[in-house]
Amino acid sequence: MEGNQTWITDITLLGFQVGSALEILLCGLFSVFYTLTLLGNGIIFGIICLDHKLHTPMYFFLSHLAVIDMSYASNNVPKMLANLMNKKRTISFVSCIMQTFLYLTFAATECLILVVMSYDRYVAICHPLQYTVIMSWRVCTILALTSWSCGFALSLVHAILLLRLPFCGPQDVNHLFCEILSVLKLACADTWVNQVVIFATCVFVLVGPLSLILVSYMHIVGAILKIQTKEGRIKALSTCSSHLCVVGLFFGIAMVVYMVPDSNQREEQEKMLSLFHSLFNPMLNPLIYSLRNAQVKGALHRALQRKRPMGRVYGLCL
Repeated sequence: MEGNQTWITDITLLGFQVGSALEILLCGLFSVFYTLTLLGNGIIFGIICLDHKLHTPMYFFLSHLAVIDMSYASNNVPKMLANLMNKKRTISFVSCIMQTFLYLTFAATECLILVVMSYDRYVAICHPLQYTVIMSWRVCTILALTSWSCGFALSLVHAILLLRLPFCGPQDVNHLFCEILSVLKLACADTWVNQVVIFATCVFVLVGPLSLILVSYMHIVGAILKIQTKEGRIKALSTCSSHLCVVGLFFGIAMVVYMVPDSNQREEQEKMLSLFHSLFNPMLNPLIYSLRNAQVKGALHRALQRKRPMGRVYGLCL
């Protein structure tokens, strides 16, 4: 590791290796998706903050999910868009490590927040009379802070293990952004410790949480089947269906990327999956929750109704 080795200061993100016309088209398309991601999650977050009827544990955690999705996309997509418009697709080594750290932080935190949301639904359906006691605001705050703290701590471990490696070339990362598995390929030393820690983290934030979510929903399905009225069963299912859609998309893609054995043939597939994970999934989450959730649609309608009279008054004043 000494003497004649050159340490890299810049990294080239190869991204999609397509023609310039297609790059411009992709840049425009991804810009629209990114705008929709920020707009959709921003509206969800704003409605939850402003509408007192949504000041419940379920929407408290949904507001955290909206913040994570906006941060998640903003960490990767702007640089991706810039690279599509530039021939020089470099990123400094420090910025690359920071991008990796933030990507892992938001991803791990989202996993844990989704588990907490499933626990909230379990308590609401299986223990409705004790719901306000079990899911008190103090408990909700602790659960949210724990999720963020664990996500930050796990990512910090990965960042420290990355920085202890010697990176002396090559400088090309065959990915859209600085994803940890792709960055590890630049190291000129054995990365088995990093690989073991990544696998352990996947077990902790993917396999473990998904198992807890499945257990929660097994109890939820059992409780729903005991509900006497058809309307009651439909209402109970509607509160869980949105969360299940998000869980299926997020955990399914993450497990394919990080827990399926790697191969050179899978590199292009992993780019597409990572793109879906960091851009399409955050864009779809607010659509899933708003289109399938009557309370969110009702809150949005009330917000628009409040603005209309104000607009009329303002017009009369003019």
